[in-house]
Amino acid sequence: MASPGAVEKRQPVFTTIDQLRPDTSGHNLKVKVVEVKVVLARQAGRPSSSSRISECLIGDHTGVIIFTARNDQVDLVKEGEYLIIRNSKIDMYKGSMRLAVNQWGKVERTDPQDFEPKLDHNLSLVEYELVRLEQGTDTDNLAPPEAAAQSEASC
Repeated sequence: MASPGAVEKRQPVFTTIDQLRPDTSGHNLKVKVVEVKVVLARQAGRPSSSSRISECLIGDHTGVIIFTARNDQVDLVKEGEYLIIRNSKIDMYKGSMRLAVNQWGKVERTDPQDFEPKLDHNLSLVEYELVRLEQGTDTDNLAPPEAAAQSEASC
């Protein structure tokens, strides 16, 4: 029996890339790094003030998404590596989804997995549009995000 006040750890629940939605958080994923592009490598006089940012295409058997790796995370994301990403969130950048891990999450390497990323389903290529509803609108009949993205493409 656990001691009083002890917190019982629970097993993480993993999701897949195709289940990610805009402005959500708390995602745990097992992914493979497909491609890495360094977008910022600024060295400053003090190590604490240097910044490194890479945009990485990561994926699983259901699709791919762009992951924004910052500072120490940049060292972990190498092409072909498999990662476990814990407590990640979806940030919106120019209407598209990007995966990110802040100080409350964790990125770690793992053993090779038995999947290859589905490259033809890139969630970062879907453009979303914020649609404001009038007050008193029935919100139970909202279209899924895919419908909003497709309606913009047809304009």
